[in-house]
Amino acid sequence: MKRVVVFFAALSLAAATAMAAPPSDKKSKDKEGDKPEASEAGFFKPQSSTSSGSVTVEGRRIDYQAVAGTLVVHAKGWDDAAKKPESDDKEKPAAGAEKNPNAEASMFYVAYFKRGAAPGSRPITFLFNGGPGSSSMWLHMGAFGPRRILTPGDTHLAPAPYRVVNNEFSLLDASDLVFIDAPGTGFSRVAGDDKEKAFFGVDPDATAFCNFVTQFLSKYGRWNSPKYLFGESYGTPRASVMVNELERNNDVDMNGVILLSAVLSFDMGPDAPSNNPGVDIAYQLALPTFAATAWYHHKVSAPELGPFVDAAEHFAMTDYALALAQGANLTDAQRDSIAARLHDFTGLPVDYIKKANLRITGGEFEKTLQDDEDQTTGRLDTRFSGPTLDPLSKSAEYDPQSAAISAAYVAAFNTYVRKDLHYGDGQTYRPTAYDVVSPHWVRTHMPPGGGGGRGGAPVAPPNAANVMPDLADALKYNPELKVFLAGGYYDLATPFMEGIYQMHHLPMPERLQSNIEYHYYQSGHMVYAHEASLKQLHDNVAAFIRKTGHGE
Repeated sequence: MKRVVVFFAALSLAAATAMAAPPSDKKSKDKEGDKPEASEAGFFKPQSSTSSGSVTVEGRRIDYQAVAGTLVVHAKGWDDAAKKPESDDKEKPAAGAEKNPNAEASMFYVAYFKRGAAPGSRPITFLFNGGPGSSSMWLHMGAFGPRRILTPGDTHLAPAPYRVVNNEFSLLDASDLVFIDAPGTGFSRVAGDDKEKAFFGVDPDATAFCNFVTQFLSKYGRWNSPKYLFGESYGTPRASVMVNELERNNDVDMNGVILLSAVLSFDMGPDAPSNNPGVDIAYQLALPTFAATAWYHHKVSAPELGPFVDAAEHFAMTDYALALAQGANLTDAQRDSIAARLHDFTGLPVDYIKKANLRITGGEFEKTLQDDEDQTTGRLDTRFSGPTLDPLSKSAEYDPQSAAISAAYVAAFNTYVRKDLHYGDGQTYRPTAYDVVSPHWVRTHMPPGGGGGRGGAPVAPPNAANVMPDLADALKYNPELKVFLAGGYYDLATPFMEGIYQMHHLPMPERLQSNIEYHYYQSGHMVYAHEASLKQLHDNVAAFIRKTGHGE
């Protein structure tokens, strides 16, 4: 399968009467309310604030209307036709109450509609970040929204004021955009009995997002538009579960799914593979990223990144794989040979590699690579470095890239959403809500077909969040579905080879592999944090949408 690799040296509405047009240019004064309420009760009814603007994308001006607002979604099992319980008696709930759970989520979104475009034929893309527990602020202000925060270089930004500029790489030239905040994050909130159980988990989270998408399609008359999901990081397993659920349970075929910095099986990640002894694939999949990082920081001797990373990929899946499979049967001579070659690819000391039993986690690599400089290497983007917090620690204790740019994103979005989008007065925006979401998050996932066989008996147990079967089922159920996979060479949160490996192992007919295209860039987890990579990512995604959705 051909993989596209990107390197840089320097780096008329009348014809669509069945479709609802975007909102007017004037501030929306509809019955849903123009200005959000500050009280918690105000979260749990649909709200919106409408504004207008323009963006110049690669020399072309695009006028748009923006809607910042909320839609209310309910927990699985809720029926809008069911009679709501009238009794507050918890001992004797009203009839039907047990089949109509009251937990609900008010999900915040910002939608951008190109003015003058017929909504029936105009593509629409739903975008979200991951975490779980992250808002969509990152994709919004860093990648494809009409305004972009400048975060040049690979070092810590100076404090405010930060620079927000016209985003010449906004995806509005190819598609209307809907940025969605997950329940509990951003301006999204949850309420009701067992609200955490209702929304915080692999499966209930995907159900909430699917509910949001179908509501949005109805509210804005976009059922006949070419439709796309764009997920980053944990957004990639969310998108994989969503696309299958939308197809199978909602009869919504998507034109494409765009996966940025993908992780579909959490057993393959580099963060804690030592907790899963006997399964060594995570060490293999991380090695090419180790190599790219060592090359970037001049810890190895190799003239060009491309051939060096290719060699690391080959070694990882051949000699290194065989050595790890030997376990305790590996001879001393074999161990010495593999350790020497790992040194050549990673720049780590041979003695350290041998002491680690040839198996180095992501956190250990981040802490050790630049130990001689008292520097810790980044996780989300290994181009970044920062002072080591504890020289005696075994693993990295923080992520230098997060430390370097997060404050700029938070300041930029909080200013933009209130000043330009006229939303959020009196409310707190949660860029991340890991403390709210993580303690309750249910990591297991019921694979397709596992919910019940004949007589309702489960035919498969929940797994530890491996959603490869979901994406494969979606491709089999809709053979016209296309997948766009993208990542960065310097991403040690979701190493680029992890995504490739998982795509190559989807349980589906080999012919469907041609539905997947691959793009990789000289950047990290947030590919768009590197401007040259952002331009290429924009151009590649825009081409993908035009090719699969007949966009403009």
